[in-house]
Amino acid sequence: MTARYAVVATDLDGTLLRGDLTVSARTRAALARAGAAGARHLVVTGRPAAGCRSLLAPLGYDGLAICGQGAHLYDVGADRLLSSATLDRALVRELVVRISEAAGPLALGVVTAGLAGEFLVTPGFGERVRHGWRLVEDPEGLWTRPVEKVLIRSRLLDDDRLAGLAGRVSAGRIEVTHSGEGMVELLPAGVTKASGLAEAARLLGFRAADTVAFGDMPNDIPMLTWAGHGVAMGNAHPELRRHADEIAPTNEEDGVATVLERLFPARAATARL
Repeated sequence: MTARYAVVATDLDGTLLRGDLTVSARTRAALARAGAAGARHLVVTGRPAAGCRSLLAPLGYDGLAICGQGAHLYDVGADRLLSSATLDRALVRELVVRISEAAGPLALGVVTAGLAGEFLVTPGFGERVRHGWRLVEDPEGLWTRPVEKVLIRSRLLDDDRLAGLAGRVSAGRIEVTHSGEGMVELLPAGVTKASGLAEAARLLGFRAADTVAFGDMPNDIPMLTWAGHGVAMGNAHPELRRHADEIAPTNEEDGVATVLERLFPARAATARL
């Protein structure tokens, strides 16, 4: 029997991964079952390629990954960027000023370009500087290298209100999305998870209708609406749930596996991510 879906596209954080950044044995087995039926697994994440580099290989994933909200096609096995997009720094700096004028003071972070990219943050971006972040005391230091994305945080507005305001101020000149708590992101115009998947589809030869996609946050809306079947996790943001064809159990409850076991009721296969 030919499987209905040729591609399984999964977000990482809050979707495929549990809170401890592991993939359960059940989910691995369900992905292997889909693979045995002829379906390809594609990771589609907001994490930049540099972050995927250290996360995916230890999990055993060595295929194509769509990273940086669609800005990168990254060949994990070859450790090679196939495509990438960067922001117009002059434009995004102008828009950050205008957003700040409307929203009040902002804490900023940027992801610099390429596989050697860094996550640079200004004071106040988080309660503490996390592993992999580098603190920049002078905001001018954020803009010395090509930038893939800018992250903004406000003490006055919640994430949904800040994302809405940033979208109105930017008026389509850049993409604005919300990928997690304190993660309102500014990206090159036209860059979404859907654009990244569409590019992968052209490269690999599949269609949107062939794709089942899983996500949990508003940044996953373009991907879920692009795919033939869009699945929101039980822990998903309310806005994403409104765009989904199906609501799965949460990431902690193996929601991806629950859906794949139904869609790919094939014989058991050796588990592999």
